[in-house]
Amino acid sequence: MGEPSATEPEQPGEQEAGEPVIATRALTKRYRGGQLAVDGLDLTVPAGSVFGFLGPNGSGKTTTIRMLMGLIEPTSGTARVLGRPVPRATRAVLPHVGALIEGPALYGFLSGRDNLLRYDCADPAADPRTRRARVAAALDRVGLTAAAGKKAKAYSLGMKQRLGLAAALLQPRRLLVLDEPTNGLDPQGMREIRTLIRALASDGTTVFLSSHLLDEIEQVCTHAAVMAQGRLLAQGPVAELAAGARGLLVVTTPDGAEAARVLKEQGVGDITVTGDRVTGEVPDRDLAEVNAALVAAGVRVRGFTVERASLEDAFVALTGEGFDVAG
Repeated sequence: MGEPSATEPEQPGEQEAGEPVIATRALTKRYRGGQLAVDGLDLTVPAGSVFGFLGPNGSGKTTTIRMLMGLIEPTSGTARVLGRPVPRATRAVLPHVGALIEGPALYGFLSGRDNLLRYDCADPAADPRTRRARVAAALDRVGLTAAAGKKAKAYSLGMKQRLGLAAALLQPRRLLVLDEPTNGLDPQGMREIRTLIRALASDGTTVFLSSHLLDEIEQVCTHAAVMAQGRLLAQGPVAELAAGARGLLVVTTPDGAEAARVLKEQGVGDITVTGDRVTGEVPDRDLAEVNAALVAAGVRVRGFTVERASLEDAFVALTGEGFDVAG
């Protein structure tokens, strides 16, 4: 009797050189009752990038991900994933995509290992000859080898997130779609997931990451997009997005009140005085002139710097929202 043969997944087709892994044009989703969840989205995710997807509650991120994965159909517009149109070519595309969306669906009465074995058995592209070895490797990659025999219902939220990520890594993937992958993880676990994401990207996997943790996005992502109220506000390399927000002018002086007066005259806005630290928005003028005006007014300047804008600054400038941006 011969060895069992694996079912070869239908190929999604070769992407042309420079073609993005995800590309949407005027992608729109309107639900019954007229609710417009996604409005004319033009999204471009470069191959090999770690792409952060940001937006406040109800911004349309999850709806977008569902359309990209073929779980729901758009009202209008187009989406291409791995060079093929979705949802029409979803069956060809999905075997090459790993996904963890809105938390993993697990069988609580099964162990972590048996959950992964069951996931792999349901995958027509999975080779049964290598199943147990691939499950063991995926568990090791997310740090769950020691807990592999424990029932999933006894797992913490962070452990369940790790197990869901392991399920997405059972096969080599060209694209990995992760929705809040660090949810429930402690700082050490978050650091390990960041390291894993970077390793996957260095191996050629494109990672599409939805998260409300702006600091996490800034640390791990090469590119990002910001959505609000169903519309795309900005996208591009993370460094460029952060640079698009004004930095913070910081003057260190014992003469706070006088410094604030002079800075206001020099066009500095949103001025705050805290002890010997005076801060404000960087004005549209030569900063050397601003410093000279402070000195000419008798302000004892002990420090004069500009703190660079962060991705958080860019996000707030674009959306007017604070930290609670999950959704």
